[in-house]
Formats: sequence, C-alpha cells, structure tokens
Amino acid sequence: MVKKITIALAGNPNSGKTTVFNNLTGARQHVGNWPGVTVEKKEGSCSYQGYSIRVVDLPGVYSLTAYSPDEVVARNFIVEEKPDAVVDIVDASNLERNLYLALQLLEMGARLIVALNMMDEADSRKYRIDVEELSRLLGAPVVPMVANRNRGTEELVKKIIRVSEKEVQVRGLVINYGREVEEEIASLERLISQDGELSRKYSPRWLAVKLLERDEDITKKFK
Repeated sequence: MVKKITIALAGNPNSGKTTVFNNLTGARQHVGNWPGVTVEKKEGSCSYQGYSIRVVDLPGVYSLTAYSPDEVVARNFIVEEKPDAVVDIVDASNLERNLYLALQLLEMGARLIVALNMMDEADSRKYRIDVEELSRLLGAPVVPMVANRNRGTEELVKKIIRVSEKEVQVRGLVINYGREVEEEIASLERLISQDGELSRKYSPRWLAVKLLERDEDITKKFK
C-alpha cells in the first residue's frame, strides 16, 4: 500500500529552491495560481520506496511577516495545511541571511528540514560548516546538498520520510526575547491556550509573538 506524504519547499529567492523542486519531481509537476491571488502555485510529486510524496513549492520569501501576498501564501499553507515536513532550502554560502527564515519556520512549529544547498559555493569561499553542530543548534535535521549537480537529493528524500514518520524528531528552538517581552508572551499564551480549537490549530507561542508584533493577518483571524 502506497503511503502519501505532503511536504512544502520554502526558501529565499535564489537559494536553489526551483532546482531542488525539479530534482524531486522531474516532469511530474503542474503550475497554477493559489486561490484568490495571482501568486503562482507549483506542485509536483515523487515516489520512493512505497511512498508517494506531494511536493508544494511555496513562493520564495525572505521572511514570513505577511507584508506581501507571497509571504501570506507561504505562511498560511504551513500554518493551516500542516504539511508532514517543511524543507527550507538554504544557501550555504550566505548562511546568516538565509537562516532568518529557518528560525521563523521553527518558531511556527513547522517540522523543519534544512536543505543546506550550494555547499560547493561555500567550499570555494573557504567556509567550513559543521553540519552536525548546526543541526544540534537548530534542533532540526540538516542535509548538505549541491542541487545543480543533483547531489544530496536522495538523502533529502530519506530524511523527509523519516521526519514524516516521526523517526527523526524536530526539537526546534525557542528564541528568548528578554524578560519583559517574555512575560507578555507568557500572558498571551495562557489566554490563547484556553481556546482549545485555536491552540490545536496554531502554536500559542507563535500567535502570541505575532499579536505583539501587531501582525494584521493574525489579528484578522482573531477577530
């Protein structure tokens, strides 16, 4: 019996996300628009050892602050559809900027896998990345890749399956915003947790942070 998995591909523009998508799906892909917006929607599929993996390619974004239609689409899919895994394609040669999105995904409670792409570029710049230590610090699996040479794709698929089957736990991390902000987050978390439906659908801490940021999209959901 074929087991079905849904994953989302996230990443900054120019991180190699489209190449990873093409490597995973080959010719088994189609393009349309997300409902209600003109943002392009790309989906595809791949099969591996009895698994059928639906691959949803989210718009390339630098953050999930919901200031643009692309950010709203990416964020809503992850929060509301709850894919079995979210693969964040990260440019290993520009790690600091790219990891900002990864941290936001972890804060949302996504079951994250970091695809550390462009490792050859990082090597050519004499960057040395301790993949195991990065995985430990993020609390999420990290897979080194060179997507334009199709290196690391099979290892990524294996990790996707293991995360989806909960054989690999995504521990994640909690960002400490300082005493005063943390007190407000805790207060809002307690209130949000009292609403069973809301706290099942969303991470109470993530909602609390978004409310403190006066995030318009989240505020509308509350209203």
